[in-house]
Amino acid sequence: MTIYISPNPGKTSANEIALRAAQILMNHGAAVLMCEQPRTSCSTAGVVYLPLEECLEQADVILTIGGDGTILHEANLSLRYAKPILGINLGRCGFLATCEVSEMEAKLSAVARGEFSVDNRMLLYVRVLGHDGWEGHALNDVVVTKGRLQQAIDFSIYCDDILVEHYRGDGVIVATPTGSTAYSLAAGGPILDSQTKGVVVTPICPHSLASPAMVFAQERKLNICVGQVADDEVFISCDGRAGCPLKAGATAEVRLSDQVVKLITFGKADQFQAIDQKLRSRR
Repeated sequence: MTIYISPNPGKTSANEIALRAAQILMNHGAAVLMCEQPRTSCSTAGVVYLPLEECLEQADVILTIGGDGTILHEANLSLRYAKPILGINLGRCGFLATCEVSEMEAKLSAVARGEFSVDNRMLLYVRVLGHDGWEGHALNDVVVTKGRLQQAIDFSIYCDDILVEHYRGDGVIVATPTGSTAYSLAAGGPILDSQTKGVVVTPICPHSLASPAMVFAQERKLNICVGQVADDEVFISCDGRAGCPLKAGATAEVRLSDQVVKLITFGKADQFQAIDQKLRSRR
């Protein structure tokens, strides 16, 4: 088993945890790869340091050290390689990062032996229609939001080219079941089982007494149409990455991607354990 370890450089303890993880994996017979870039600050005997593309090509598993944002970043980088990802959680919540630091010995030794399951998570594909040509993939969500605090925006939602809702507010979130526990939940959307074949459309601060979140079948094609606003005051983004400005009248098409992200799991109830342990504790 060959494991590529990707520590988040923005986390102060990430390099230390990465070296501990590498030692555990090598003690259980796994080969460990890391990128050349962090070699000066994260170097240890036995680890092979290679360019990123070679790490992704050669690895059987990608191990991220950070939070859910680290997994989202790595999933986007490694999309065409379709390697399963396991995250060691150094973040505040960590719904996707299913290994806590205290669990490293048990779970990493299991990974080294190949004793884990793979959960295929759906992705959204989005493109801006017309001449802009912007496109992206999202494991969590596609967000269309305003740029100025004082201006509400009109949005129209079409499902398979049929108008189903009109919002006036701060924006719209289109979330996967994976992303239903992220921004969509904070905006009042429902939590979906990660195995649900659906997509959640959640308005952000709608100026209405009746603008509920809606759940669509994953096979649907959704169009988000922006009303009349000043140029560069509305933005679209995938999984919180740098967004693209939308002009007045622009339409973003969101549909199921033909690719998936593979997340390593050790039990069928991992998502619900995370909800119980990490969300309920915030009451």
